[in-house]
Order: sequence, then C-alpha cells, then structure tokens
Amino acid sequence: MSIHDWTRLEPGDFHHFHQAWVVNLTNALNGGLLPPEYMAMTEQVTGRPIPDVVTLQTRTPANDSGGIAVETAPPTARVVARLEKVNYAKRADRVAIRHGRGKVVAIIEIVSPGNKDSRNALRTFVEKAADILNQGVNLLVVDLFPPTSRDPHGIHKAIWDEFGDEPFAAPPSKPLIVASYIGGDLPTAYVESIGVGDALPSLPIFLSATRYLPAPLEATYLQSWATFPALLKDLIDPAAR
Repeated sequence: MSIHDWTRLEPGDFHHFHQAWVVNLTNALNGGLLPPEYMAMTEQVTGRPIPDVVTLQTRTPANDSGGIAVETAPPTARVVARLEKVNYAKRADRVAIRHGRGKVVAIIEIVSPGNKDSRNALRTFVEKAADILNQGVNLLVVDLFPPTSRDPHGIHKAIWDEFGDEPFAAPPSKPLIVASYIGGDLPTAYVESIGVGDALPSLPIFLSATRYLPAPLEATYLQSWATFPALLKDLIDPAAR
C-alpha cells in the first residue's frame, strides 16, 4: 500500500505528516533533481489555511534549460485540459510582492483537511491557486482527501472552474487528485485521479511552459511514512508495523 486513508486520523496528525513530506520533497529536489540554477525552499504562507508550500526559484531569469523538454517527451496524465479562449478580465494589471531571492516559477501545494472544512477555507484555497496560475507561476496540487460537499467533484474541478466550465468527474473508486498546471493566460492541466492503496503518480513539475521534471511524490511520501509515529500508523494501517 502506498496512499493511506488519512480520513481515519485527526487533522493535526496529517499536519505532522504534511510537514515531513514538504521537507522531504524540498530535500529531494535540492539533492540533484533540479537543474543547478534552480532551488527549492519551504515557505510559510501567512493568512492562508495551508501552512507550508514548496517553491521553486531560479537565481537567474527562467529559461528553457534544465529539466525535460515537453516537445521531446510530453508529460502524460489520464486527463489533459487546455484553455482555448482568453478571459481578458483576468489579464488586468496587479502587484505581486515577493519575499526572498529570485523569481518563483513553480509551487507545490499539499492539501490539508483545513483547506476544505468550510466554504470560506475552500474558496481561499481555490482563489490562491487561481492567483498563482494567473501570475504565470506553475502549480502542482496533491489532494489525498476525498471530495466534500464543498468540492463535490474534487479540488481540480474547483480550481479549473475559475478559468472555464469544463466537465470533470473522477471515478468513485479513485476520488483523490494529483494535478499539475502550467500557469499563464491559457493554463494547461495534467490530472490523475487516484485511490487509497495506489502509488502516487510522477506528474510534472513545470519549470517553464516547455520544461519540466517528474515530481518525486511516491519516494518522498514513503520516506515520510517511514518515520511517522508507530501509534498513529496503527490507527490508519494496522498491518504497517
């Protein structure tokens, strides 16, 4: 078994795992997966329901070196969605204030229960995701919690509805979502629906619209699970010990 049923634990228990996973993802990316001109940093998001994200930054303006070329090896996913019409209202000027060095080119978000426990929390998360994409920043979202009454078709559909009303429905047996987005005026989404017991897919982390690297989600998830407290492992997976 890879993905566990995190609904069996308290939100604070998953928060502990979430923190470890974010650190392990960051270390894996900095440990040789990223091209040398990029770096991954954990970043606390104040005033938002998710406590930490991974940001990818480059010391120089983003270019098309490093990673895998989309043209040479196009990323695959069960669902690929592309917007075909520009929403000009979303092209209005805005001011982005950034903390730290370099231009942020990608963000990895691991959804927590608190992101979906109220209408306002979900709205905040979705608006933040849409803002990221509208700024031209690429985004990878991992949601290991099933849809709620507030996101009945899953987190990807909630985010994608900010750009266009396109049908999306995950199979009932695979209600969890991993989605990778290319930011910009016409975002592209690569979406995989998964279920408890499945391995995590290596969807792309886009460094630019034309370069990406496979996300080390499975390896870092298992690394985080290996040091998760045994007492909590027993609650979620009695056979784990």
